[in-house]
Amino acid sequence: MAPKSNFSKEEELLLQDFGRGLSAKSSAIFYFHAFIVSTVPLYLFSNIQQMFICENAILFGIGTIVSMYFISFAYKNNKFELKHKIAQKRGDGVSAEIHAAVADMDGNKKVSKKEKDERILWRKNEVAEAESIQLAVFNTNATFLAILIFLAFLIFKNYAPTPNYAISIFVASGLTALFSTSSQN
Repeated sequence: MAPKSNFSKEEELLLQDFGRGLSAKSSAIFYFHAFIVSTVPLYLFSNIQQMFICENAILFGIGTIVSMYFISFAYKNNKFELKHKIAQKRGDGVSAEIHAAVADMDGNKKVSKKEKDERILWRKNEVAEAESIQLAVFNTNATFLAILIFLAFLIFKNYAPTPNYAISIFVASGLTALFSTSSQN
């Protein structure tokens, strides 16, 4: 039997909005972008390192799937960190936007302070969610690709293409996931 919650329905929704969980939309966006950025090394290694896709399909498949998992993990961590920072920074602007929208409404309908606060909180969460998703994807992709290029074309440039790909893709995606777990206060 599940334990009884002491929170009201509104409080549970608020906790869900600012919690670590991902919505289905966020998950879909993250996995789509993770798949795209995980396939970029295929292009680099097939054209620059002259690796044949058919001969290395198993390695490329495993590398892409593992990289996709670690990168989506990094997206989730970065989004969580960024969402709270963005919500704090955008609070005044969102508040002014909602107050202006309420002032523009018909004079007949009075909006209570509680309803205004709920609208502000909902809008702040919506803005922070959208911006944090975009920034998390951008920052994670930039980190992953920079590490990958550094490893593949500078550190392991004298390795054969197959171990170069394997080491570079696994280390780059692992380091990206590791860097996403650190908090930058």
